[in-house]
Amino acid sequence: MALPRFKAAACHLAPVFGSARQTTDKTIGLMRKAAQNSAQLVVFPESSIPGFPYWSSIIAPANGHAFFRYMAEESVYVDGEEIRAIQQAALQSRVVVSLGISEKVRYSSATLFNSNLIIGDDGQILVHHRKLMPTFFEKLTWSPGDGHGLRVADTRLGKIGALVCGENTNPLARYALMAQGEQVHISSWPAIWPTRLPVEGETTPGTGNYDNVNANTIRAAAHCFEAKCFGIQSAGLLDQACIQGIAEMTSDAEWTTKILSSYPQATTQFLDPNGQLIKSRIVWPSTDVPGEGLCLKNEEGVLIAELDLNKCVEGKQYHDVVGGYQRLDVFNLQVNRVRREPVVFAREAEQNPPETTPRCELSE
Repeated sequence: MALPRFKAAACHLAPVFGSARQTTDKTIGLMRKAAQNSAQLVVFPESSIPGFPYWSSIIAPANGHAFFRYMAEESVYVDGEEIRAIQQAALQSRVVVSLGISEKVRYSSATLFNSNLIIGDDGQILVHHRKLMPTFFEKLTWSPGDGHGLRVADTRLGKIGALVCGENTNPLARYALMAQGEQVHISSWPAIWPTRLPVEGETTPGTGNYDNVNANTIRAAAHCFEAKCFGIQSAGLLDQACIQGIAEMTSDAEWTTKILSSYPQATTQFLDPNGQLIKSRIVWPSTDVPGEGLCLKNEEGVLIAELDLNKCVEGKQYHDVVGGYQRLDVFNLQVNRVRREPVVFAREAEQNPPETTPRCELSE
């Protein structure tokens, strides 16, 4: 029997700075726009709600306390109203959704995780993944996750997996998804990735800065080629409203604006099982004259491409690294998928085992 063939949408968007609720509304609007254009899978960037902590890359930690309070206030609960609204919208539009969030938890007022949710077209959460290790300056905001979310969502569209940003550099995390038969791999990214501050007088600002555009594509393409799967690179956008919002919280708004505006924006695009770019269609903000393009970078938009999972088969004949091209007698990978909690009360745990994936009542 033939494998599924469907349209997927990647949303290249900026959050509404200062408001998780308004960013949620914007997210739902783009879900509906994608569904109106026949998309059945809709993908959003890393920490799409409420946004990414770019400030930690350019200001000293001692000056970042107000930003951390902001993130603690605007991060969302997985069982909170924002995610419930998105689950409801997924059910109503009949789309599978991959969404990056900054997640807060009920047991602490300030423990946050860089998380990604895969929500089914029935509105239920299929995968709840917390980034295994915050990268570089992200450690000032987020805590390390666990292996609970190293799962693929087995949907009617196919087997869908997701990793967050730097996790796509981790070969064991990637292999864990490959070994579950992953057919579509989602990699989510921030808009910019500052590792060096620009020097006054440089002809090219930020010379020597990490090249997030090239590095993201190399990692995503390598995974597609190794797994023989389709890839969706989904990056955020740092727009002028976000830059202004961040700048106004610093002691030197002009300097902050100049610095944040100097870095290249990451790309949102689709890759085939050979790691090659797929031609895609821009359906928002304009639907009257849809543009044909390979990626979105410096402007918001919804990008749609058709994924034919039958194209995942041929390459497996050459290199099926979890099957016919694997030496299971030589290599053995063990993954701990226990969800970590700060305390387990044994008697209560026996009587009331925790439900690790929240379910909610939805209406069609």
